[in-house]
Amino acid sequence: MNPSQCFHCGNEIVKKDEILFDDRHFCCNGCKTVYEIFSQNDLSCYYDFQAAPGATPPDIKGKYDFLANEEIVTKLLDFQESATAIVSLYIPHIHCSSCIWILENLQRLQPGIIASQVNFPNKKVRITYHPEKTNLKEIVGLLCAIGYEPYISLENYTEGKKKVDRTLIYKLGVAFFCFGNIMLLSFPEYFEVGEFWIEQYKGFFRWLIFALSLPAFVYSASGYYVAAWKSMKQGLLNIEIPIALGIVVMFIRSTVDIAFDYGQGFFDSMCGLIFFMLLGKLFQQKTYDFLSFERDYKSYFPIAITKVLPDGSEEAVQVYDIKKGDRLLIRNQELIPVDGILISEKASVDYSFVTGEAVPIEKKSGDKIFAGGKQLGKVIEMEVLFSVSQSYLTQLWSNDVFQKRVAQKHKSITDKISHYFTPALLLLSVVAFIYWIFIDVSTAFNVFTAILIVACPCALALTAPFTLGNVLRIMGNRKLYLKNAIVIEQLAKVDTIVFDKTGTITTNKKTAITYEGEALNEFELRLLKNALRGSNHPLSRRLYDFIPPQEKQEVKHFEEVIGKGVFAELEAGTVKLGSSQFLQHMSENTHKKTKVHVEISGVYKGSYVFNNQYRQGLEQLFEALAKKYQLVVLSGDNDGERRILEKMLPTGTQLVFNQKPEQKLAYIDALQQQGKNVMMIGDGLNDAGALAQSNVGISISENVNVFSPACDGILDASQFHKIAFFLKYSKNAMLTIYMSFGLSLLYNVVGLSYAVTGNLLPIVAAIIMPLSTITIVSFVTVMSNLFAAKK
Repeated sequence: MNPSQCFHCGNEIVKKDEILFDDRHFCCNGCKTVYEIFSQNDLSCYYDFQAAPGATPPDIKGKYDFLANEEIVTKLLDFQESATAIVSLYIPHIHCSSCIWILENLQRLQPGIIASQVNFPNKKVRITYHPEKTNLKEIVGLLCAIGYEPYISLENYTEGKKKVDRTLIYKLGVAFFCFGNIMLLSFPEYFEVGEFWIEQYKGFFRWLIFALSLPAFVYSASGYYVAAWKSMKQGLLNIEIPIALGIVVMFIRSTVDIAFDYGQGFFDSMCGLIFFMLLGKLFQQKTYDFLSFERDYKSYFPIAITKVLPDGSEEAVQVYDIKKGDRLLIRNQELIPVDGILISEKASVDYSFVTGEAVPIEKKSGDKIFAGGKQLGKVIEMEVLFSVSQSYLTQLWSNDVFQKRVAQKHKSITDKISHYFTPALLLLSVVAFIYWIFIDVSTAFNVFTAILIVACPCALALTAPFTLGNVLRIMGNRKLYLKNAIVIEQLAKVDTIVFDKTGTITTNKKTAITYEGEALNEFELRLLKNALRGSNHPLSRRLYDFIPPQEKQEVKHFEEVIGKGVFAELEAGTVKLGSSQFLQHMSENTHKKTKVHVEISGVYKGSYVFNNQYRQGLEQLFEALAKKYQLVVLSGDNDGERRILEKMLPTGTQLVFNQKPEQKLAYIDALQQQGKNVMMIGDGLNDAGALAQSNVGISISENVNVFSPACDGILDASQFHKIAFFLKYSKNAMLTIYMSFGLSLLYNVVGLSYAVTGNLLPIVAAIIMPLSTITIVSFVTVMSNLFAAKK
């Protein structure tokens, strides 16, 4: 590296301030200290990703002393428990792979930091740390010491305001000012007006045009030079290189024209080029911002929570209707959707969704409980402190811990094209320039610049993300909420669909329930109703609604064995209900119907028989799916309804009964071993393992707040009959991507053919480039909306 540049930050070194350490040159003690910290902690490969990636550490001297105040820190934290705290910090300096690498290795620099995760597009780092071993003030001090000072403002955290970067707007404004004035001053030359005063002042006007072009050339286009330079330093060829080269060539050529009086140059074209490219960039940025907004604020999970009304009655409400001061009822395995205060005597909360640690944390009345925890055991009540942060739930759902490692084919297509695109483009422009230089010098420069500009693959790069983003939005409007864009591609590959039975192809709403056995008295019904209050199983919820309202009683102990049944201990006795095996009561099930057996205080009473009502449109859905997919019904119940299902469902549908949760998972794994792409559709409670194992896991939601981060999508139960549409739509989405790739490549071929033959001016190329992006975005929007409109 150049010894006149700082090894850490790359800034020019003032000779009197130069520090030599370890045979390397530094501009100040701060940069030298950062280098020492990295070297001592075996992190010096930070400098291998990029030359001089760091920033000069700021002098903070007491700036963050306010972080010693616990009340302030509590407002900044996302999550806080005795052994774990999580904070998200906005760090403006994040700009390259070196930044990501060092910020995701903070645990090696400071004891007490457990993990850190960078969100590169938002320039945020999410740090998990042990509050007894370190604190937020020390962490912020460390970040400042290594040149990554966070931007902390309590206003940002309390009101959700974001610091807006208007640099692109300013650059666009400067480019427009320069472009407009240069065009105005160039009119006499355009129309070849030969008046005496124009001829006399021609030289003055040309140099004035030169001066006006400088702000656009130096400031407005600076982003292209920086990106091109960084790319070349890393030995890569990105698309900014031909763009930067085209601008520089036009500027040098135009300056030579004016200096030697060959003509007025191409400053108008150059400034127009910069303006239209920045306009295209702004359009692209707004497109991504729009998709991000849609994702964060419109993709509400169709999950509900039970609200306790002032009269003591219970009501299921959507999560985003929860307000501060509301009283909520949280059952076993339910997600706690908001921060709140525990009202019940005690609770056991599993925060593995947030921290990755599956050890439950015990809470007592009056303690604060955080959003994202999962209630274990008996039912609890809590008071809401804040309304639901939907983006926080999205963040939990999208946590890397629960991501399935799948290849992103559409990305690899874009990457492959880009990889060969730039070298091919540079080669073509050089060959065309050499060809034309022997024919017409002026045309040679025009051809060279026009090729570099017209073939910009911005439209190519925008095709996949915009198509999939729009499809995500449309599916969200149709009440299928997908985790991310990759799921759409996975849906398009599915060839086998596995359905759970209870709560998935059967509905909770219309089930006829009858009781067989010794009649239950009022006291026993009260015990049973209170025992069922804490369970989230579809059969439990139906039975709870079926039993008449009873006086509430406290449950001392509650245990729910997934796939088997429930045990509850109350003041007046115990209740055990579930399968006959769980109760160890081997009654003969002659009709082989779905039954829930009941045992009260050790005495077997009888069973509730469920005559399942299947979802509306089930037969038509299976008929449509059977034409293209292998279908399986996988159930934990007995095979009492085999004959009914065989009559209802198409020939060839596999029916598999008496499956425990682990057997469901193994069944799907066996299908995958045969090379099948499996989609599992379940209720999210007993099927969590199977949903995680499948290529695509869809959880059906029917006013039950069972949140499964293992699933890839949540489908509102009312849209169950549209599953065939969603699968077809995902295939059409991928078709749209391939069509738009073809359209983009066709545009490039046509544009290049005009550019190579000298029939395309650089300014026209600059106008066409953002227009091509608008064309592609319009095309994918229209196509995805047309496919969505098809029945």
